[in-house]
Amino acid sequence: MGSGTPVLTPGGSRPPTGKAESAVQTLATGNVFAALGTSPRGLASSEVAARRTQFGPNELPRAGRRGLWRDLATQFTDLFAVVLLVASAITFLAYWLRDPRDVGTLQLAVAILGVVLLNAAIGFAQEYSAERTAESLQAMVPHTCRVLRDGQRQELPAHDLVPGDIVVLEAGDAVSADCRLIEAHEVSVNNAALTGESDAVARTGEPVAASPVLEARNCVFMGTDVVAGSAKAVVFATGAATEFGRIFRLAAAAPRQKTPLQRQVASMARRVAGTALAIGAALFAVRLPTGQPFVETFVFALGVMVALVPEGLPATLSVSLAIGVRRMARRHALVKQLLAVEALGSTTVVCTDKTGTLTQAEMTVVQLWAGGAQHAVSGVGYAPAGEVADPRPVRELLRAAALCSNARLIPPADREGWRVLGDTTEGALLVAAAKAGLDLTDEDAAEPRVAEYPFDSVRKLMSTVHRDSDGRGYLVYVKGAPQEVLARCTAVDWRGEQQQLTDELRGAVTVANDELASQGLRVLAVAWRPVTDGRAVRDEAESGLIFLGLAGMLDPPRPDVSEAVDACRRAGIRIVMVTGDHPLTAEAVARRVGIVRHPGPTVVTGSRLDTIDDHALDGLLAQTTELLLCRVSPEHKMRVVTALQRRDEVVAVTGDGANDAPALKHADIGVAMGASGTDVAREAAVMVLLDDSFASIVAAVRLGRSVYQNIRKFLIYLFSHNIAELVPILAATFAGFPLVPITAVQILAIDLGSDVLPALALGAEPPEPDVMDRPPRSRRERLFSTAVMGRILFLGGIQALGVTAVFFWHIHASGIPYSEFTEDDTAYREAITMVQAGIVVSQFFNALAVRTERQSLFRIGLLSNPWLLAAGCFGTALMAAISYAPPLQALFNTAPLDAADWAVLAAFGVLLLAAEETRKWWVRRHRPHGPKGEEQ
Repeated sequence: MGSGTPVLTPGGSRPPTGKAESAVQTLATGNVFAALGTSPRGLASSEVAARRTQFGPNELPRAGRRGLWRDLATQFTDLFAVVLLVASAITFLAYWLRDPRDVGTLQLAVAILGVVLLNAAIGFAQEYSAERTAESLQAMVPHTCRVLRDGQRQELPAHDLVPGDIVVLEAGDAVSADCRLIEAHEVSVNNAALTGESDAVARTGEPVAASPVLEARNCVFMGTDVVAGSAKAVVFATGAATEFGRIFRLAAAAPRQKTPLQRQVASMARRVAGTALAIGAALFAVRLPTGQPFVETFVFALGVMVALVPEGLPATLSVSLAIGVRRMARRHALVKQLLAVEALGSTTVVCTDKTGTLTQAEMTVVQLWAGGAQHAVSGVGYAPAGEVADPRPVRELLRAAALCSNARLIPPADREGWRVLGDTTEGALLVAAAKAGLDLTDEDAAEPRVAEYPFDSVRKLMSTVHRDSDGRGYLVYVKGAPQEVLARCTAVDWRGEQQQLTDELRGAVTVANDELASQGLRVLAVAWRPVTDGRAVRDEAESGLIFLGLAGMLDPPRPDVSEAVDACRRAGIRIVMVTGDHPLTAEAVARRVGIVRHPGPTVVTGSRLDTIDDHALDGLLAQTTELLLCRVSPEHKMRVVTALQRRDEVVAVTGDGANDAPALKHADIGVAMGASGTDVAREAAVMVLLDDSFASIVAAVRLGRSVYQNIRKFLIYLFSHNIAELVPILAATFAGFPLVPITAVQILAIDLGSDVLPALALGAEPPEPDVMDRPPRSRRERLFSTAVMGRILFLGGIQALGVTAVFFWHIHASGIPYSEFTEDDTAYREAITMVQAGIVVSQFFNALAVRTERQSLFRIGLLSNPWLLAAGCFGTALMAAISYAPPLQALFNTAPLDAADWAVLAAFGVLLLAAEETRKWWVRRHRPHGPKGEEQ
């Protein structure tokens, strides 16, 4: 709701009275009641029912979720699946049209269909297990609230609120709807979920000048928390019409970006499918004029097509990514979409929130100053674990600060740790007092409070009046902005003695304050004075004070953030802080964690972003490496992410608040905090950090990079043997041999039986030690690069020459003319068995060879991946069963091989490994350092 706009109710209609031509925050209390059609007694029950009908429940729309059947159906939209489904359907048709019908054609049709169903089942299972995370957005909204209706105070479900309801708020309450305050007693709220600003902000019940509603000091909003004070407020927006609902709609409208791997796999699928169809059609056109029967020629061409389509790739890719998901889960990173695993590895920019992501969102006193000396305070967060260095000189400072506070320190309960109820700054003072050994309960009892003068933005301090422990007088304790407190002081407690506050001592206090502030600390001053009357007027109570000292505090960075930031720098990943907080606070945190290292970083506020066009924004993002974006809205965050993506950056966005949700969804990788994050942020993200640790992002990037490397390894492994399947078929065609050297059913057995497990073992290879010392790959880098295609052709060519040679060796050794061969001839069955077994055995050695690009296999260890060895042995055992087991012989038309055959095939595999090791040696010798970013 902007300045000068009418007060709008949910759905965009005018309020019930039809009046209210100005913004709700500008209205006097009486006019607020009139504008929203209510009264100080609240709404009547009959009016509540009418408004509930008009405006609906106070709920956010539930996130849409596709049904299980639709999720399963999407598994069949992959291009490989479509090609195979069409092939299966045509093969079934060929079986029915053929006379007599060939059971082999039926077996092929069923096998192809089985491949599609298996791939779909594996992909569906992996996606289902990875994506079933909590989606309830309603957890952000409190379940009950206190309301005045018919003049009676009632406790009702939050979803029953309607515009015009009068709600009662107290410290610790979560706000259920957007409300205008009409009474406010020392109220402050935490708006971090909406704005990202960590500080509690004071609220008033008085009218304020027209401004954007989020900036109005007399309004509170759904999803925020009351941290201090009490209030009454009138609801002016519910459900999707709230500011929280606006962010929800913005997040829902943001499109989910495709990952780099999705785009590359889709491109690869189109090329491979197109190539397979083109070669199959060409061979069909070549064989048909030679007099071969139409159906047999078609089945032959179909076999060629099947040989070129990597049927095991979808399953291998899904399971390999799932392995990455499980590895990340062990590092406290829950990935909701499989393909997001690899996308993390290509991240070039991380746009990170500050509060709750880089910091712990728990204010902590870290330095105290009294009597000219600093006293460090150890420990972070609200747990009173830590100590104050030399606490005796600062005990009175901390006692006064604790007594002059309204917050409460809540011990651990259930699964929650230490918490602060009330203002987080006061909570930090309470924790520091506890670390100094003060019993806060005893101190409160010894000097009970009798009066309070709340903080306001003019005085910039607060004071409380307490009965002295001897019962004969009163003590005033004051805390606030150092300049304001110091100006009211006439004396100072200096090393246990009261002294007159001379200009020299006043200067010493000012220097100490400046030194603490230069460290990025929020500084409070504490003072006291005795009075004779507990009802002393405020001006008297807050004058002639005795200065006690200073407390410097901060929202501490998470302990492992600095190391994670350094790792990002080494990996060539740029970090941009994007926060709703103040620029000075953001810069202090950025310097503390290492995001900013040089003087004069570029600091851009949301108001400046509003004044520059996209071209200027692109230039801004291109020119600086240390960039802080402060006081930004959700729209600003999305605009920055879009601008970075226009520069071909792969953008990861971190955040924990509802205000982060649109950018989380629009980013290539959205990363939400699991423990402290809001449900709306977790829903929008594709990855959730269960421990809220920024360092877990770096660990996930490391695993993501290794996933991409491993995908390339098993792609080389899978596609190289496709060449070995295709070349013998082409050779037989052009040599005039009437039968195929390897049948489609045998190809499917290799692709899904012998090759899948080794490919999965390659996908489980651990990350290389230097994987985070390389720059991120370009978004434009192809999965099938020149180097990858070269290795596929090199390894596949060796395999193809070998299996083609053994096939024709067996055929020629039989002495039977080509034209007289039938599928039942023993020599033919032995020959096609040799081809299948040759591919399986060579693939065992091929799997070992592709584990490294440049390093020798023997340097990383022949036995260092036992799962790969086990998978290779399983594939060989399966091949032996196909060769020797009669039921499998009948299915695959194979024959038993003797020991000499196996020896030839093993020698052939060793030759392939030796050739690859020779290639690696040549590469290491002639290109000792390799291309940038390439495995060393």
